[in-house]
Amino acid sequence: MRIIGGKYRGRRIDLPHGLSVRPTTAFARESLFNILNNITDFERVFVLDLFSGTGSIAYEFSSRGAAGVHMVEQNRKNVSGIKKVIATVGFENIKIIHTDVRTYLRICKTRYDIVFADPPWDLPWLEDIPGLITGSDILKPEGLLVLEHPVRMNFSGHELFFDHRNYGGVNFSFFRTRQA
Repeated sequence: MRIIGGKYRGRRIDLPHGLSVRPTTAFARESLFNILNNITDFERVFVLDLFSGTGSIAYEFSSRGAAGVHMVEQNRKNVSGIKKVIATVGFENIKIIHTDVRTYLRICKTRYDIVFADPPWDLPWLEDIPGLITGSDILKPEGLLVLEHPVRMNFSGHELFFDHRNYGGVNFSFFRTRQA
C-alpha cells in the first residue's frame, strides 16, 4: 500500500501478514481525497477514523497535514500493525484507540470536523452507523461524515445525507451536520 498525497506521498506502507481487512482501494482513496480537498482545509481539521483496519485513510489525512487524527480499531492485530506503521513512518498527529466503535461513541468527549467510517460490510448494525454517529454529538457543527459501504446499501433517505459516490465496488455516502 502507498500513501497517495501530502508530506508522505509515495511512501510505501508494509502491512502485517494475516490481517482480515478490506483496505480502501488506491483509486477510491485518491477520488475521496480529491473530493475532500475541494471542501475542506486539511490543516484545520480534526479527524476520527472508525473501523481503521489498516489505517490507510488515517495515514492519508495525516500526510495531508490534518491537525489531529484519532483512529478507533477493535482488532488487536490491526492495532499492533497500525502502531508499527505510526512509529516507522513517524506520524506525529495520529492517536490509535483500541476499543469497540459503539463503546467509543458512548464515551467520546472530543468533537471532530470529519468522521470516516469503513465498517466490515457484513456488520449487522451497518445501516445504523449514520444515526449513531450523527446522534452521538461527536461531529462539530457542519461536520462531515463519510461512510464507506457496499453497493447494496442506500443512505439517501437519511436526513443529513447529501451525496453518494461509487468507485468500482467502493461506495461513499456523505452526511453533513447542521450549523449550531
